[in-house]
Parts: sequence; structure tokens; C-alpha cells
Amino acid sequence: MTSSSSLSVRPHALAAYGWDEYWAAEFAPYAAGGLLPGRVVRVDRGQCDVMTEDGVIRADTAFVTPHDPLRVICTGDWAAVETTGNPRYVKAYLPRRTAFVRSTSSQRSEGQILAANVDHAVIAVSLAVELDLGRIERFLALAWESGAQPLVVLTKADLVPDPDTLAYLVRDVETAAPGVQVLTASSLTGEGTDVLAAIVSGGTSVLLGISGAGKSTLANALLGEDVMDVGATRDVDGKGRHTTTTRNLLALPGGGVLIDTPGLRGVGLFDAEAGVGQAFSEIEDLAADCRFHDCAHEAEPGCAVLAALADGTLPERRLESYRKLLRENRRIVAKTDARLRAELHRDWRLKSAQGRANYAAKRGGRA
Repeated sequence: MTSSSSLSVRPHALAAYGWDEYWAAEFAPYAAGGLLPGRVVRVDRGQCDVMTEDGVIRADTAFVTPHDPLRVICTGDWAAVETTGNPRYVKAYLPRRTAFVRSTSSQRSEGQILAANVDHAVIAVSLAVELDLGRIERFLALAWESGAQPLVVLTKADLVPDPDTLAYLVRDVETAAPGVQVLTASSLTGEGTDVLAAIVSGGTSVLLGISGAGKSTLANALLGEDVMDVGATRDVDGKGRHTTTTRNLLALPGGGVLIDTPGLRGVGLFDAEAGVGQAFSEIEDLAADCRFHDCAHEAEPGCAVLAALADGTLPERRLESYRKLLRENRRIVAKTDARLRAELHRDWRLKSAQGRANYAAKRGGRA
């Protein structure tokens, strides 16, 4: 049996995967019960690979598969595993520090957890195609909501040889990502990988982006070897195949661990109002100076947001994107919140009545 005190004084076997005094203290009750600590490096169809001080163990997840999809075990979790048995079972996992969650579908109210206990959310964006700032903002909202620190990496920078054009693209992304570091990287020239490696060396990082964004190539650059398969992208739209099909946690040679994820086709919000607010922090700051505390920033007098829009301080695209993500998030939350659902229905009725009144006014008062 492994004691809790021995786990705290000899964490060397799991230190490369993030084990520290905090996790040792959290695991103490399970250690007293004779269970083995380990970090989940991969989950697949009711089983998972767990890195323990004895090496990688294949374990069954039957005991940690609840009906709530947000409570199932996932890559990045710290697990309590049986020391013997065939098969071995994961009996529990430790409370998560952070969790990256997205909506499973725009038609459902369920969330899907992609990674747990993440410190950095690295959002890979390809420069091989036109920048989609709205998608970047969506990723950022989810990253902020997770509790991780986001970072945007513009990959394939070698495809933009003009330094002025590259600087313009970086500024564009920085405007859409206040408070977030934006790096450029190229697998061909090696640009940016050393800076990124230094950032992710402390803690756990999750690599996010759509297919073709260059995530697997970036992961190989950080790992120092071709561990992840890399697929070619289509010339027509820059999209790639899903070369990564599972979420894998890998120890980096320079320190830290990396969770590589499959390309995400959909990035739906899931109860991420705080994350949206953080992603649009300049609008939230402006809103603090509005005359009314519940200002909707539509036509109210004394609205600081609309004033910034009028004088050009706030780009119209940013405000529209902010409104769009808030509306989407409210719709998702309303599916499980009766009060909010009734509030949205009331707003819809008021707007419909206003629309009918405007139409009648245009027709000279005739309905």
C-alpha cells in the first residue's frame, strides 16, 4: 500500500505530468484506501490509459461514468486506480481545477468536457486562409470560461512573407483578443516554437483549433519528434483531415504537458457568460460607465458602449460579435433554466409587438 506521506516526498515518477504537493494532499484519502494515483492520458470507449508511478495502466472507467456528461472522466484528470485486478478500475477522480467545456450541439443543452486541469489554452489559427476573428473570439470565450489562460498562435507564418502584412494580421487578432498574447509560428522556419515552448513548460496546456490549423505540426515541434500524424490541407479552403482522433496527454521534453485535441468542427458555447465577458473585456469596461446598470447597449440614453461605437473607439464588428455570443449562450442556458426561458419569451413578444407597431406606423396607422 502506498502511503500519502510517501506520495508527497517522492513525486518524481509523476512530476513530469504535473504531480505536486497540492495533488498529493487531495489524493491522501484515496492513498489511505490503498489506491494508486495517476493522470489520465487518453480515454477511449469505456477505458482509459493512466500514467502512474508504475507506468501506463489500462483501466476500466465503469465506476466513473455517470449520466451527467460533464462528470465523466476525461484526459487531464487525476485518477485513483486499483493496484491489482484484471481489469483494473478507476474508482474516482480528483476535483478539477479547471475544465474546458463546449456545447455538444446547437440543438441540445448538454456540454462536452474536452480537457481537465488545464493551465494554458493554446488556440492554433492558420494563416493559410483568411482570418475568422469571430471563431477566434468564440474559442477565447470558452478558454476564459474554463479557467485557463488563453494564448493565440498564428501558424504557417512562412506563408505571409511580407512583414508589414504579418504585423497587420497580428494587430487584427490582438484587437479581437484583449489581454491575450498572440504569437506567430512556422514549422518550416521554426519561428515562434521556442517562445511557445517556454510558455507551456509550466503546467498543462491544451491545443485547440479547427482541422488544418496546424495543431499536430505544432505539437511535434514542441515534442521534438514526429509523434502526431500530420495531414495535408486542401488548397481550396485550407481545411485538413482529422489526423488526431483522440485527446492525448503528452509530457514535453522542456517541461509541462500537452493535450492535443482533434480538430473541432463546432465550437458551441455552454454556460459561458463570464468567458464571453472576459473575451470582450473592453466592452464590459465601457458598460460600467453606462447610465443604467441594466443597459442593453441598443438605444438607451447615456450608453457608454454606443458612444464608443459612434466615435470609432469600439469597432462595430466587435459589438455585433459580443451580442451574437451572448444571445447564443442565453439560448443554451435557457434550455435548462425555466426563468431565463420565460424571460427570453417575454423579450421576443415585446420585440414582435414593437415590430408590428413600426409596420403600422409606416402604413399610416393602418394595421
